[in-house]
Amino acid sequence: MQYNIVGQTMPAVEVVLNAGESMYTQSGGMAWMNDGIEMSTNARGGIAKGIGRMFSGESFFMANYTARRDGAMIAFASTVPGEIVPVDLTQGPGLICQKGSFLCATQGVNMNVTFTKKFSAGLFGGEGFILQETSGAGMLFLEIDGDKIVKNLAPGEVLKVDTGNVVAFEKTVSYEIETVKGFANIFLGGEGLFLTKLTGPGAVILQTQNFNDFAGRIARMIPSKG
Repeated sequence: MQYNIVGQTMPAVEVVLNAGESMYTQSGGMAWMNDGIEMSTNARGGIAKGIGRMFSGESFFMANYTARRDGAMIAFASTVPGEIVPVDLTQGPGLICQKGSFLCATQGVNMNVTFTKKFSAGLFGGEGFILQETSGAGMLFLEIDGDKIVKNLAPGEVLKVDTGNVVAFEKTVSYEIETVKGFANIFLGGEGLFLTKLTGPGAVILQTQNFNDFAGRIARMIPSKG
């Protein structure tokens, strides 16, 4: 397979497949394709994995697209302004991804539900206590809200991030939720109760936009009835 990321504000990834090669995405993730692609839909991994995907922010059913001839093309588009990040899972230790960051992948890539080490950390951390762990080999494409920022943490180096700005991090990075200290900081600082604490070694992918916060600001501007 070959891919090309097109567009700027609302990018898409165009993938050219040879006969028999296949991609999958959540329901509704395909943007355009030519007539050399065949679609099928299933729960990918069974009911239990489908339910787990729902908890992690993805759809229960996954759409599979298989090329029936060489040179067949299909495109998957981002849902908000930002970037699309290709990740080759044959390189590196693999990733832990936040819910909603998955765009599409080749069939050799698996996205499995995983839990934070501390239940309370995930439950109150602002992004839910279920994350997605990658396994297998192949190409994975992540959706970034806003611009992508990559931080390479040294062993023991700590990075504290608003939970909504974390996209993914390598499995070598430890993850926990830290409570913001100080009454005034909690209630007047505007950052909420918790920060994500990431400790190296390993790479961390961040996004400059927290879309949930952005949507919340828009919602507050919508006039209410009466």
